[in-house]
Amino acid sequence: MASTRPRNGTSENGAARSADALLARVTRESAGRTAGILLCAAGASAASLALPAVLGSTLDLLLEGHPDAGRALAAALALTAADVALDAAAALLAGTVGARSTAWLRLRAIRRLLAAAPHHVSPFSPGDVATRLSTNATEAGAAPAGAAQIVAAVIAPVGALVALFVIDPWTGLTFVVGLPVLGLLLRSFARHSSDSVSRYQRVQSLIATRLTDALGGARAIAAAGTADEERARVLRPLEELGTEGRRMWSVHGSAMARSGVLMPMLITAVLAVGGLGLADGRISVGDLLAVSRYAALAAGLGSVAGPLAALVRGRTAARRVNALFAVPPLAYGRAELPPDGPGTLELRGVGVDRDGVRVLRDVDLRVPGGETAAIVGRSGAGKSTLAAVAGRLSDPDEGEVRLDGVPLASVAADVLRTEVGYAFERPALQGATVADAIAAGAETAPPERVRSAARAAGAEGFVQVLPRGYATPLDEAPLSGGELQRLGLARAFAHAGRLMILDDATSSLDTATERQVDRALAREVRPGTRVVIAHRLSTAARADLVVWLDGGRIRAVRSHAELWRDPDYRAVFGHTDDSDGRGDR
Repeated sequence: MASTRPRNGTSENGAARSADALLARVTRESAGRTAGILLCAAGASAASLALPAVLGSTLDLLLEGHPDAGRALAAALALTAADVALDAAAALLAGTVGARSTAWLRLRAIRRLLAAAPHHVSPFSPGDVATRLSTNATEAGAAPAGAAQIVAAVIAPVGALVALFVIDPWTGLTFVVGLPVLGLLLRSFARHSSDSVSRYQRVQSLIATRLTDALGGARAIAAAGTADEERARVLRPLEELGTEGRRMWSVHGSAMARSGVLMPMLITAVLAVGGLGLADGRISVGDLLAVSRYAALAAGLGSVAGPLAALVRGRTAARRVNALFAVPPLAYGRAELPPDGPGTLELRGVGVDRDGVRVLRDVDLRVPGGETAAIVGRSGAGKSTLAAVAGRLSDPDEGEVRLDGVPLASVAADVLRTEVGYAFERPALQGATVADAIAAGAETAPPERVRSAARAAGAEGFVQVLPRGYATPLDEAPLSGGELQRLGLARAFAHAGRLMILDDATSSLDTATERQVDRALAREVRPGTRVVIAHRLSTAARADLVVWLDGGRIRAVRSHAELWRDPDYRAVFGHTDDSDGRGDR
């Protein structure tokens, strides 16, 4: 699992600034609605501030039997209705802003992940990404509305404090005496809450990561009979999660409890001073009623701890979401490829580092247009990395890759993904139906090409026996590993360009089907250059040339027949005898 925990104070400050910048962007995206929250909340605060004064005046008029008492009572009722309506509007807008902000964060984070090179995304496990895009994005998306609500929540208490000073300065001074204690309480709460929330979210992500890993390896776990051990491994962080959860809510509860004691004490003190003012004749009975209401409103400062806690959680969650935004995307140029290029692939001085380890070094390779090159080598030799840079799923750290003489880094994205196709060992299929999954690509393949590609990949036979054939919903199609691979190959064939890269894309196929796929590549699929990651002897034997990788370097580029004379090459395929090496033709 990728950790975004800062290593020092400087990086922590940098992470906080980046998270704040992200929240500022989110706020700007919903600026109108966020402003609406402020306006509605400010209007509700204004109504709540006017209400005590009107109620106090109404009481005095009623006690005097004044004829305007009815009008004053009607005004009090109108202010009450306005307060309720504006509060409801602010709550509705807050929910809308939270939903839109969350959607904005998720959409752009997903776009960034999909636009990045795979090795930049791989440090984030699926469970970790799911946690960041679900729980963390929701909490971060609620932060803009929470900030607006905090600002609005301060208006009424501050206005009420001013009103206390206007009615009787002594009541205002009495309340002010307790404010320093409240300020220290809120400051301590924000600091400790941020720490506990950060630890809680980290452990939450760890559990999600372990659960996702376990679900992905469910068959292996069942076969090994280690379900109990795996369950214990997944749930082991629960104790730490419970500890952090209790700490988090303990901080919150402690702050609420202290403010819950402090605020009533302040209100009682203000009422006592107001009572003395009434006895001395400084204020009227109506003024005392207003003082009691304004003291209660001023005590609302203590309730800021609730939305403040939501803002702290949102700011902490924004750091985790922002780590996804920090994944660098692949930048594309605007160059076109020669219209009649044969697909000549060249790697010039290519070097690739992964996590400080040199995976490929000094790779010089030329695959003539229209030929098939098999990449062979022991596990860890760099085959998949070479396949990734050959079609620009990622960029090399040194050197460059050219297709028909044009550097891949300068080619426009739509051109590159149209002319360079991939098929993988475990294809990820998208689309509502089986036909949609084959047709999906940089350009949607027409139905006739979908069917011909399925035939070429040996997939049409099992597709036709599905309940609705090509129209069968993808999630209702029971597919084996080999069938899934054949659909992945069909998709690649349907979008075949001048370069096709098969990264272990036939590993689950039987020999007969693999031979059928090879024949289709030679006769039915658009002519072009093929780069095949080969684990089977037969695949290497049928290639035009073999690229032998050893320890990240190219050891030799020759025909399979020539290389077979080398015992080290035979050992790559587990052969130690002197068989002819022709494979299964």
